[in-house]
Amino acid sequence: MGLKIQGADLDKIQEIGQQVERLLSAIPGTRNVFAERVGDGFFLDVTWDREALARYGLSIDDAQNSLSTAVGGENISTIIKGQERYPVNVRYMRDFRSDLESLNKVLVTTTGDKQIPLSELATIRTLTGPSMIRNEDGLLTEYVFVDLGDRPAGDFVGQAQRELQNKLKLPAGYSFFWSGQYESAQRVRQRLKIVVPVTIALIFFLIYCSTRSAMKTLIVTLAVPFSAVGAVWMVSALGYNMSFAVWLGVLALLGIDAETGVFMLLYLDLAYEEARRNNVPLTKAQLYEAIVEGAAKRLRPKFMTFATMSIGLIPILWSTGTGSEIMKRIAAPMIGGICTSVILELLVYPAIYAVWRERSLENELIHDPIPTASPLNVPHPVGTDSTC
Repeated sequence: MGLKIQGADLDKIQEIGQQVERLLSAIPGTRNVFAERVGDGFFLDVTWDREALARYGLSIDDAQNSLSTAVGGENISTIIKGQERYPVNVRYMRDFRSDLESLNKVLVTTTGDKQIPLSELATIRTLTGPSMIRNEDGLLTEYVFVDLGDRPAGDFVGQAQRELQNKLKLPAGYSFFWSGQYESAQRVRQRLKIVVPVTIALIFFLIYCSTRSAMKTLIVTLAVPFSAVGAVWMVSALGYNMSFAVWLGVLALLGIDAETGVFMLLYLDLAYEEARRNNVPLTKAQLYEAIVEGAAKRLRPKFMTFATMSIGLIPILWSTGTGSEIMKRIAAPMIGGICTSVILELLVYPAIYAVWRERSLENELIHDPIPTASPLNVPHPVGTDSTC
């Protein structure tokens, strides 16, 4: 990751960059900090005398072409030797262009085949300056490169931001902002704020369309915390930070949880409906027996799902090569989540389903009690008074 420093004066920017380098080097978790040094180079500065050029009927382009041809040369042809190509470049010999005195004697052709020495048309001098100037958004920019160890980028940036705000005094018109992995993480975070809620809402909607019951939809979504436990454990055990790849694995895990939860609910519903048809009224003992039977039928499909995912994803954790770092972070939460999901769903899911069905049976008994004989329907003996 890195830091971008922007301003109007290149020397001031370099001074700020060296201060940032010293401050960031003292923060724990920093492996190396390097502020760019703009290397100075020697440049030939030509200041043209516009009045002299106008007096001789020359334009700046004509004069500059004459100087560039004399110093840098011009390719006028190409020598072909078999498959080889050699450009033919014509320019002044080194003795006539190696110092300022020689350059002042460079002849510039004017109209009428007249030749004027360059010293009468321009002032030539040598200057030192930066060999490269970085420009972003119309401002001069310098980079400060930061190499982190095992510390998360978010924690490092938080502490570094406080250190810079307390100890670095920026002049007016100068600013800095973080770049690199931290900048990418911020963009991912903003995107996940939209992607994750939309994905969860779609999962809820699809489950509701399948079950046609809000209560069943809530029961199915209970698989999410079961698998989230294993996902967090696995990511933490492998030392991975929360990144876009990890979130992608979590979202894929949510889809698998929804699928397995719907199938578990289907098996429990089938067992419950069969028990109700065979037992009227249905007692608690019979309800529990039916739920255990339905969960047991789900054991083999659930284990097959777990085995298939394990066989396909676990080898990714030992993969190497291009893209392996991203694939490991996608597979890690899925492997950990399916391991805890296969256990917790088989143990907790039936218990929650039993509590829900047990309350449903109690409500049915309250609203639909067993009919009893009414005194008004009892036949009276003949010849007796039926009035009270």
